[in-house]
Amino acid sequence: MDNLNENTQDKKPIKLDTIDVTPIVAALLLGFIVVALYVILRRRSVGRRDFLLTGLCEAGKSAIFMQLVHDKLPDTFTSSKENVGEYVSGHMSGRLVDIPGHYRVRDKCFDLYKRNAKGIIYVVDSVTAQKDIRDVADSLYTILSDSATQPCSVLVLCNKQDQTTAKSAQVIKTLLEKELNTVRDTRSRKLQSVGDDEVNKPIVLGKPGRDFEFTHISQNVQFYESSAKEKQLSHLTDWIDRML
Repeated sequence: MDNLNENTQDKKPIKLDTIDVTPIVAALLLGFIVVALYVILRRRSVGRRDFLLTGLCEAGKSAIFMQLVHDKLPDTFTSSKENVGEYVSGHMSGRLVDIPGHYRVRDKCFDLYKRNAKGIIYVVDSVTAQKDIRDVADSLYTILSDSATQPCSVLVLCNKQDQTTAKSAQVIKTLLEKELNTVRDTRSRKLQSVGDDEVNKPIVLGKPGRDFEFTHISQNVQFYESSAKEKQLSHLTDWIDRML
């Protein structure tokens, strides 16, 4: 009996002030931050549901738009205004916007939709890509360096692969990286000469002192081949479906 009393007396109450609550508070704070970031990013992504088809004239954007939205291949012509339609895949859908390719309306029209864009599909004519590479690179650089497009995924769609003189997606990617390096240098010099306008200042793409590579920028840029004429658009539809 005496031993029992001694054991009972040895068990001293635990004092709460001796418990280190720092790890608990840190874990709760971290959890709150993670949830808050998730909610913010979720709200941003929900507000973006557009997929923009853009690129130079006669790249095949309208033909691709008509197939994805209306399931038909029409005789196409140079668009003077955007085409807007609903792309449906199973129970999911998104808005598809065909941006005119003419330089006088292309940028202005793109600005109207860029803040709602979830994905950007830049269509390249694979036959004339090498001849038009400067214009293609200049247009693409404008899109990629825009602060509004940083959350977007970007697909460079190398169209007209049914033609024998078409360049492959890998060749076009190499040509673009080389030309974008030149465009970046030209744009950087212009920014320095104009001065520091932080409000409207575009993003300088890539890593300083390094040749331009698509892997060096914030957007996820992928390259696929297609043929609107032969209805070979499975890579494109798979890409869109993954983001719906």
